[in-house]
Amino acid sequence: MSIGSEFKEFVMRGNVVDLAVGVIIGGAFGKIVSSLVDQVIMPPIGLFTGGVDFAQLKIVLKAADEAAKKPEVAIQYGAFLNTCIQFVIVAFVIFLIVQAVNRMRRVEAVAPAAPPAPTTSEVLLTEIRDALVKRA
Repeated sequence: MSIGSEFKEFVMRGNVVDLAVGVIIGGAFGKIVSSLVDQVIMPPIGLFTGGVDFAQLKIVLKAADEAAKKPEVAIQYGAFLNTCIQFVIVAFVIFLIVQAVNRMRRVEAVAPAAPPAPTTSEVLLTEIRDALVKRA
């Protein structure tokens, strides 16, 4: 088996395709959540906290030196807060999705399975029994 055919077999497996779709959707969902946090959730919070832009909150350890062309050294805890909020939103949405899937699986498990159809031998024996009952 050549490397090309092995690779094709690997890629065509259902799990790999499902994983690729999940990664692509996850990336798009991450952008949506980032936009939600940065442009919808954080501005009202900033307004309630006196117009503070959380993304710009930082602790400056060393100021920038324009003459030496050295950038500022700072701990940007505001961006970290935004990222934490994004994580909580993503985790909550994933929790809701898993909860819904589990609920659907429980409903499927509770539904009783149809009894198996009788075999031809059982059908024949039932007919013989019914015929004997009619005779008696």
